[in-house]
Amino acid sequence: MDGYYAWMLVATALVLMMTTPALALFYGGMTRAKSVLNMMMMSYLAMAVIGIVFVLWGWSEGWGGDGVGNANGKFIANPFTMFGLDGVSHSNYIYVLFQLTFAVITAALISGAIADRVKLSSWIVFILLWITLAYFPIAHNVWGGGWLYAHFPNLDYAGGTVVHINAGVAGLVLALVIGKRYGFMRDPMRPHNLTLTMIGAGLLWFGWYGFNVGSIVFTSDSMKSAKAFSTQFYSETGVTFMNTTLATMAAMLGWLLVERLLHGKATSLGAASGVVAGLVAITPSCGAVDTLGALLIGVLAGMLCAVAVGLKFKLKMDDSLDVVGVHLVGGILGALMIGLVGTNKSPRAWTDCSAT
Repeated sequence: MDGYYAWMLVATALVLMMTTPALALFYGGMTRAKSVLNMMMMSYLAMAVIGIVFVLWGWSEGWGGDGVGNANGKFIANPFTMFGLDGVSHSNYIYVLFQLTFAVITAALISGAIADRVKLSSWIVFILLWITLAYFPIAHNVWGGGWLYAHFPNLDYAGGTVVHINAGVAGLVLALVIGKRYGFMRDPMRPHNLTLTMIGAGLLWFGWYGFNVGSIVFTSDSMKSAKAFSTQFYSETGVTFMNTTLATMAAMLGWLLVERLLHGKATSLGAASGVVAGLVAITPSCGAVDTLGALLIGVLAGMLCAVAVGLKFKLKMDDSLDVVGVHLVGGILGALMIGLVGTNKSPRAWTDCSAT
């Protein structure tokens, strides 16, 4: 058990790093030079604002004292039951913090769809409303014992639905509501510093091991036996670590292949985007597929997301940094592929962490 909690401390720090500096660098390098600081500040503000909101009412609204393993059949939990973590034991703080980092990066991901178009004050208002009205209810239904959990339980190991599809839909709606940037499809809007983007992609890949492998929360029955706990812990960490790695590698190559076939050359931006596409797609299924399944998910994600990103110009939709093409499309693919290549040979992640 001591090893498990030590790993969760590391995993939580890794996921926190995914927002800043990793996502801030990834998005910052992809924007135009005049918008880079605004773009990076959106990630930093998401961390500060969402982190505090999560502690005040987010944990209560999303998990509400019911515990992930105790389905209550409600669409939403009371945000005031455990306001400010009232009644949450100190031994459970690490799980609260781990979930906090997920909420932070989900909100930050949305910012890529509206780069160059939003003031920071407007961004703060939006993420406050969105995290309260969208993220926490969905997290409650998928992970927190809500209505979907009780009636239509699904496999979402580390957030394909809660994080990536959720952020992708929000990015799509925002891009359509706010409208296009001035000069979209007329003026060149090239990334100002691909070196930053490549560094950011590498840091995201590194941090994603906390994201996926850290999403191992065992049933109380397993924790009663030190031997059972040790066996499941080492088995599941190995499976999720391997699948995350293989899918990411395959996705990068799949994206570069599509670029080569469609445009005549592969690019460094394509490699970075392929890395993220693979990580997104394997997120919901990393504990439910074998190595061949992970490779298939990865290569399909790289190829499909590369095509989807290209469609935004044909559809004349200004998804600035490809949030829809990568996170929405990749998240849907990863979730659906569980039904096609899922295997009982791979461990399944079940959560049972009470709020007290």
